[in-house]
Amino acid sequence: MEDRNENELKRKEDREQLLDLGGAATKTQHGTIYTLTIIGQIEGHQTLPDTIKTTKYEHVLPLLAAIEESEEIDGLLLLLNTVGGDIEAGLAIAELIAGMRKPTVSLVLGGGHSIGVPLAVSARRSLIAPSAGMTIHPVRISGTVVGAPATYEYMRRIQDRIVEFVTKNSRIPRDAFLRYMMATGELASDVGTVIYGREAVDCGLIDRLGSLGDALDALHRLIGRERKKRDAGQNEK
Repeated sequence: MEDRNENELKRKEDREQLLDLGGAATKTQHGTIYTLTIIGQIEGHQTLPDTIKTTKYEHVLPLLAAIEESEEIDGLLLLLNTVGGDIEAGLAIAELIAGMRKPTVSLVLGGGHSIGVPLAVSARRSLIAPSAGMTIHPVRISGTVVGAPATYEYMRRIQDRIVEFVTKNSRIPRDAFLRYMMATGELASDVGTVIYGREAVDCGLIDRLGSLGDALDALHRLIGRERKKRDAGQNEK
């Protein structure tokens, strides 16, 4: 009896900790879903001004680890409306999501620009609203840059990491993604492409068009499949 009370208390503490870190957990007959929002600019090692809406990677990384380990959470819904931001911070978040064993679904609303592209494709299923946009462009660095060959090689290698991650976690071919990235004339005074809902699906970057209800349906199906696999494994034992 005491062990059961201790387990229930621990689960309550874990649930409260997850809610304190941001987001929302919703329990239904399909399972408990944690909703995490990635908004504004992805903040990296430097603190951005208070006037800019940010998603702080040092908050998101431990939160994702807690969701993965929590017995209370069955799946993760990722809502994206971001202009991009710090490349390595964004990639760190995307890699964690891609490596989660629990069902994950992403939904691009408004925009999933720049480093938001790897974040969008990191989930097991990705959706985009018809009106949402995604900007694909080469790696850019602001501020003072040392004009040396090693600098440009470093930027190229970072860009290769992004291309590899996106093409590995979506259906878009590498050459097609690079064409979008290197297109001229698509963006004013810049190189790259903005694609919207239908085109993002047609090119293989995002799995399907949809909105909140569609994303939840997809997550419910994934959670159901995981439960069947788990139950089948227990029956075999």
